[in-house]
Order: sequence, then structure tokens, then C-alpha cells
Amino acid sequence: MSRSARRITATVLASGALLAAAALPATADGRDHGQNRPAQRSAVVLGEIQYDSPGRDNGSNRSLNAEWVTVTNTGRRAVDLRGWTLTDESRRTYEFDLRLPGRSSVRVHTGVGRDTRHDVYQDRRHYVWDSRDTATLRDSRGYKVDSESWGRHRDGGRDGWRDGGRDGGRDGWRDNGRDGGRDGGQRGGNR
Repeated sequence: MSRSARRITATVLASGALLAAAALPATADGRDHGQNRPAQRSAVVLGEIQYDSPGRDNGSNRSLNAEWVTVTNTGRRAVDLRGWTLTDESRRTYEFDLRLPGRSSVRVHTGVGRDTRHDVYQDRRHYVWDSRDTATLRDSRGYKVDSESWGRHRDGGRDGWRDGGRDGGRDGWRDNGRDGGRDGGQRGGNR
């Protein structure tokens, strides 16, 4: 092949490569243009869960408040939880109205009480967390932030846990009764 033929071939190949790169979709060019970014992992997570209050389940306010879910901010900065929700599998929902300081936790109790920095109350008169259940924490836009399962779900890994979907309404809990077989226990702890 002559020298000029090689130059023409090289020029045609280089031009073709440039055209092909320009024709690629934005995500195929190897760069992220903000369209397909994975969700950032939240500093707010579910911690320990006491789903069976110790002692007799007599429905007293004391017994209801011994059932709780801990929400922890592992980050250094405060997070505004206003509009965030905590939901069980029956789609009973608690909506937060607080700012959680960095590196701190709040316990969400089932019964009636006066909210403090470390404890908030759902003001419920019935138990929420069953012996087989999933607690799901969602942000104010309805995106799942974290979930924790126990009972029949505990066999799967974190990614395999059931997600009941977004709660349709934020007008309070729907009381579907209690699971009859409370096997007792606490879930969570060191992760």
C-alpha cells in the first residue's frame, strides 16, 4: 500500500472513531452525566428493634412503650427527618417531625408519651411490631432509606428483605390487629 493510501485509511478510521464516539448515548461514553447515578447511602439507618415488649402483653401504655424501633444518624451532620416515615408490613405508618443531630439516635415507641430528643411516641393504643415483620424507613420523597426484617425474613441477606412499597397515605396507622404468635425478641444491634 502506498504512503498516501495509508494516510487516507488512517484518516478515515480516525474520523469514523470520532463519529462513533459522538453518536454514543451519554451513558455509554464512560462518563456519568447525572442521569444514572446510584442513590447515595444515607447516614440515617435503623438500629436496634424491640418488637416484643418484655413481660406480659397486656396492652398497657407501659407495655406498648416497651416496643420500639431505634433510628440512628451515623453521620456528623444533623438530618431533618420531617416527613420521613417508619412503616411496618401492614403499612401502619409513623411520620417524623424532628431534626436528628449527628451521631445520635431516637427511639420510636409505640404507645403514648411526651416526645424528647431521644424518645418519640406514636401515640398508639395497639401493638405495631409483630413477631414476623419488616420495619421500613423512607425519606420525605418516599425513597426507601433502610429496612430491617425479623421472623420469617431473617434468612435472606439485607438486599433480599421484603419491601412492602410506599405507603399510600400518611393519615396515620391502619390497625389490622396483632400477630397471635409473638415469639419475643429484639432485632438489630451491631452492624
